[in-house]
Amino acid sequence: MHYQVTWEPARPHGCRAFGFQSRELPSQVVRRESGQPCTRFEPRPEGPRAGR
Repeated sequence: MHYQVTWEPARPHGCRAFGFQSRELPSQVVRRESGQPCTRFEPRPEGPRAGR
């Protein structure tokens, strides 16, 4: 739900919940830095164009 694609080629992945951009997927960055799965993960709602 909080994942975003950015326009920056050097940092194409972003996290709206934590407010950062990175080269890696945000979930991988959070797991590496904290040692735990992301606590702000929310699945995207189902259906056409849900969550946009």
